[in-house]
Amino acid sequence: MSSNASSIAFFDDPTMLAPPSVEMIDGPNGSFILRSTLALGASARCIGEWLDHWAQATPDVVFLAERGADDRWRRLSYFEVRRQVGRIAQSLLEMNLPAGKPIVVLSDNAVDHALLLLAGMHIGRPVSTVSSAYSRLAKDASKLTAMLAMLDPGLIYASDAKVYGTPAMAAAPGVPKVFSVHAEQVEGALSFAQLLASEEGPAVDECFRRIQPDDHAKYLLTSGSTGLPKVVINTHRMLCANQTAIAQVWPFLRTEPPIIVDWLPWSHTFGTNHNFNMVLSNGGSLYIDEGRPLPGLIEKSMRNLREIKPNLYFNVPRGFDVMLPILETDAEFAREFFSHLKAMFYAAAALSQATWDRIEAVAERVAHHKVWFTSAWGSTETAPLLTSVHWRLERAGCIGLPVPGVEIKFVPTDGKLEMRVKGVSIFPGYLNEPEMTAKAFDEDGYYKMGDAGLLVLPDFPQAGILFDGRVAEDFKLSSGTWVSVGPMRVRALSLLSPYVQDAVVTGHDRGDVGLMVFLTPQAKALEPADLAEKLKAGLLLLRQEGGGSAQAPVRLLILDEAPNADAGEITDKGYINQRAVLTRRQSHVEQLYASPRPDHLICIN
Repeated sequence: MSSNASSIAFFDDPTMLAPPSVEMIDGPNGSFILRSTLALGASARCIGEWLDHWAQATPDVVFLAERGADDRWRRLSYFEVRRQVGRIAQSLLEMNLPAGKPIVVLSDNAVDHALLLLAGMHIGRPVSTVSSAYSRLAKDASKLTAMLAMLDPGLIYASDAKVYGTPAMAAAPGVPKVFSVHAEQVEGALSFAQLLASEEGPAVDECFRRIQPDDHAKYLLTSGSTGLPKVVINTHRMLCANQTAIAQVWPFLRTEPPIIVDWLPWSHTFGTNHNFNMVLSNGGSLYIDEGRPLPGLIEKSMRNLREIKPNLYFNVPRGFDVMLPILETDAEFAREFFSHLKAMFYAAAALSQATWDRIEAVAERVAHHKVWFTSAWGSTETAPLLTSVHWRLERAGCIGLPVPGVEIKFVPTDGKLEMRVKGVSIFPGYLNEPEMTAKAFDEDGYYKMGDAGLLVLPDFPQAGILFDGRVAEDFKLSSGTWVSVGPMRVRALSLLSPYVQDAVVTGHDRGDVGLMVFLTPQAKALEPADLAEKLKAGLLLLRQEGGGSAQAPVRLLILDEAPNADAGEITDKGYINQRAVLTRRQSHVEQLYASPRPDHLICIN
């Protein structure tokens, strides 16, 4: 989209984006169902069919790339990926691993990681990636041991035995291990190079042809933001149908394959099932980003984005917030970043309107057009996409409409509309947990997401759905008034911009609502008195917007310690875990409501 004219043509062209179209069916007691008017198209039988197709159709196109030790890109074409996947698959068969047990990966995104996952799925063996927070970053192996006990792996892989060897041995001493480097330092371990030594034989194709759509492809662990992690079964049917649905509402993917630079972890459904699979199913190119939206690492991402110039960009709101000051101050980088960009996609949490407006202002200044901000809604249990935005939005908050093959049932619950879902891309259950699985679905077979939503325009469902927070996060004040946490947090971030990086809403069983906030670098550069005045002004703006005591925080506490990912305060998706912060920082909550009021609090009443 190099101009406003081409941008307008993109949104008006049904071969680029499917027009929004949905049917609404009224149900009992104020409930209703939304479903797309598009019928779900035919899908691949299994993940491996995508790889086989592109290895023949576009063998020389780059599929996977990563920076090597020499700082140069290591690029693998579709043909080369398929060749190496066949060799690894043959080696896995020759190892005679216990039937049905998954391959488990403990390290971060990498080409070897991807090759092993694809090889496992190609011969019908489930695969699973566990967040490195539980292995490389954790202080002890207890959580990793518990997770591996749930997964019961047949093989464990990690990139570097020096980094991951000790946790892997402590957590699963009797399971075969493979490492890309330093394998010789772990007794009995294999090197990744040994997996590439075998020539692919006919047994690989025999196993591949036996795969059925409902066979298990992946096991993903939930982030634990609403409780203990659970092992979610992802079938080939789920994953393949989901990409079919995405391509139906984003048909431009078929003619303009995605080229992405991506850091989002493959231990989470956004990075693996959405982004990785979107690239693979559409014959695109994935450049693995070793950077992160963190000080000291964001610079690596910027270098990669400047060099590759992606046509799609995926991130979580926290990532956009960290990236924003660089876009605003480095005009040359901003011009290069937007030069080929068709869409900026955010998911996992709501984007603040202030961030949206500031990024659009940069795009208009350096590229002379508005950026297309798009979003979606889904979960680990839904492969992941349930809704998609496939039209121009003017403001943040809309999560789109149901994609083909998905039904959303809206059920009145505690003053909100709880969203429950049914469709071909919904998971069959949690691994070895029949009771937990049964509780996850309602009497009509809809999966209970725990999220709330409402229509942008009640009389015009085609305008989309607004995300209305998690039902479980909401709480009551001592007055009995419900506080809607999700929408309040987004409003607070917008009105406290650019000084607040993230916020946690407080007030359960209290007299009023408060905020505990994490500051941005811009805020830390201010004098304390000046910062306090700016934050107080933001609280006053929130109160002036109205909505009563349940929608207007009156007290604010600055948290000096950054969110702790190891303690679960930041999820793999990069957003704040409200429950974990409140639990871990209960003493700060007590400070916020202490009487007499501490001098360091910022209050407006």
